[in-house]
Amino acid sequence: MKSYIFKVVVEPDEFEDGTPAFHAYCPTLKGARTHGKTQEEALQNIHDVVKMIVDRLIEEGKPVPPDIEIESPAVVVTV
Repeated sequence: MKSYIFKVVVEPDEFEDGTPAFHAYCPTLKGARTHGKTQEEALQNIHDVVKMIVDRLIEEGKPVPPDIEIESPAVVVTV
């Protein structure tokens, strides 16, 4: 197993109906975006999305891009 660390960004946002929410994304991985009702939920959701993308890249034999600017917050995925 190998662990990867990716910078993630969690920002205040709102759902389409105007309900407060948080938007989370990983700048390094194309398509790694999600939302959550709380910061914690958004962070857990982006962790799941990042893991799914990394798993798919590995399964397809594609390289996993390195995240060269690690700052807080970050997620660690082990595959």
